[in-house]
Amino acid sequence: MTALTPASPLGRLRWTLTDGLTLVGRELGRLRQEPGQLVAALIFPAVMVVLFGYVFGSAIQVPGGGDYREYLMPGLFAMVTFSAWLGVMTRTAADASRGVMDRFRSMPMARLAVPFGQTGADVLTGLPMLAVMVATGLLVGWQPHRGLLPTAQAFLLVIVLRYALSWVGVYVGLAVRNEQVADAMVPLGLPFTMLSNAFVPTGGMPGWLRLLADWNPVSALTAAARQLFGNPGAPSGDVAWPLAHPVAAVLLWSAALLVVFVPLSLHACTRKGR
Repeated sequence: MTALTPASPLGRLRWTLTDGLTLVGRELGRLRQEPGQLVAALIFPAVMVVLFGYVFGSAIQVPGGGDYREYLMPGLFAMVTFSAWLGVMTRTAADASRGVMDRFRSMPMARLAVPFGQTGADVLTGLPMLAVMVATGLLVGWQPHRGLLPTAQAFLLVIVLRYALSWVGVYVGLAVRNEQVADAMVPLGLPFTMLSNAFVPTGGMPGWLRLLADWNPVSALTAAARQLFGNPGAPSGDVAWPLAHPVAAVLLWSAALLVVFVPLSLHACTRKGR
């Protein structure tokens, strides 16, 4: 790593990218040392597709008609995307509790390199998980109907929101600085994914609960994916703004999360351990 901070903005950017990519490699190296963790991460999306597709699929009617598994898949993409920040949180908290972050602070490395490494590695490890989920969805009858470009746009939205959410995981992990506390917080992520339109329509919910569900970023990503894939359940009529403009809502949510949590993560990374 570079011994001195480069003076030019371009030099500092190159320095950050170089150190960040080094830490991306470090995070990916963890998977080689713990292959069981990678196998579990790849199996989980497939299990979710089969479990929810056939258990819920026998009991839930899709608004406007259609196959439930086609209705479900965009919601599962959104659920796995939103849940990913919890893994980033636990890994970051583990590094903080073991003193790894303090060692990084003592090294001549770019300030953004650590969170950049964590978030970049999460996106890269998320791609094979996404591929497994797509393959499983195709096997159970799901498919996109609007062509290559809208399909690519839908998956790009999934990746963009996942990246933004990973910065939330970095900040929370650095804030708690305790692996056990981070593990205990993981179940708290479940209500955020369930309180959405991912698995069931929100029309039957009480008014106050439907308001929360409609403005949930999980609902926006689910609605955007259904729209771009051409799957049943795309919003229509008088609906909340995020569901009427789901693509714009996902981009705004992603931008807002980055604007808030990138500087917070940077500050938490440079703060001395307690």
